[in-house]
Amino acid sequence: MNDPGTIDGALDEMLVNLAGIVLRLAKPDLTRTPQARRALVQSVNQYSACAARSSDPRVHELKAKLEETLKPNLRVVARDGMTLW
Repeated sequence: MNDPGTIDGALDEMLVNLAGIVLRLAKPDLTRTPQARRALVQSVNQYSACAARSSDPRVHELKAKLEETLKPNLRVVARDGMTLW
């Protein structure tokens, strides 16, 4: 495994697997507490830093999905015939 291409490929596979784990842990019912939310943010940021150097499109697609998990969920609330955001 001294070939840089082989090492890069192995690292990309590890990043794909890691993203799957973080995506499973990013579910709203698992990130309700502030501590869990901070841990998710830290994990996504660390993944993004590693993914930035990858040339594998899967890694970049997963990076985008992980970053989406950090965006707040907006709820539509209707009150007295008005829609509030």
